[in-house]
Amino acid sequence: MAQPRVRNRAFVAPSETSASETPTVRLNGFTRRFGDNVVIDDLDLTIAPGEFVALLGASGSGKTTLLRTLAGLDPAAGQDVTTPDARAVVFQDARLLPWKKVWRNVALGLKDNSKKGGDIRARAEAALKEVGLGHRLDAWPATLSGGEAQRTALARALVREPALLLLDEPFAAVDALTRLKMHELVLTLWREHRPAVLLVTHDVDEAIALADRVLVLDRGKIAAEERIVLERPRQPDARFHAIRRRLLGHLGVDTPAPQTAPVERALVAFPTGEVVL
Repeated sequence: MAQPRVRNRAFVAPSETSASETPTVRLNGFTRRFGDNVVIDDLDLTIAPGEFVALLGASGSGKTTLLRTLAGLDPAAGQDVTTPDARAVVFQDARLLPWKKVWRNVALGLKDNSKKGGDIRARAEAALKEVGLGHRLDAWPATLSGGEAQRTALARALVREPALLLLDEPFAAVDALTRLKMHELVLTLWREHRPAVLLVTHDVDEAIALADRVLVLDRGKIAAEERIVLERPRQPDARFHAIRRRLLGHLGVDTPAPQTAPVERALVAFPTGEVVL
């Protein structure tokens, strides 16, 4: 897969930005209820410009409700919610229109600044080249693989140059190898465009691999927070596994600590029945 070109410039981590910088997302005392059911309960949340945040939580914890609010899909009238106007969402399903070619799917909703739409096509083409699909401009969505469809959805989000990129389990429906490639692509594009990102996922390893900060949502409240200071690309070393155990514990999953006692000998059984020490 062709990889996007990254400009030769220093990458400043969100933790290194000024403490006085205005957050991209801010919620103060946000509450969402449906009838008597309180889904989000007096929630405070900030996301800094360029920060990558992952949100974990069991089904029904309020993750989707929160994401829909930040995306502007659900109203937040009368509540203290601040989000940028430039927002984009990538869902688990690529949601491509089958009757429109790939570049036209990417260009959906863009304003035409030229009489023949050349500007729009050029922008769509540039976005598709960034995600490695410059050769699929005129393809029909039905001919795309699952990974290509999700890359198209990502291009459609990025062509809008969002200040806030919302990812709703976008890799859940692809195979393991494609998921790893998508992780690399998302990180590359994030460094290039620097939106604030909120990733909703059920995958703890994915959250640790990608995010600057991982939040655990439980019954509408932030139950835990982990700041991930591991260098990228992140390897599953002892520090990674320690964070993983803590997050799983907050999610109600107990995991045994890895065996640290030295192994003095190993027994290897061969098909013949022979055992070698």
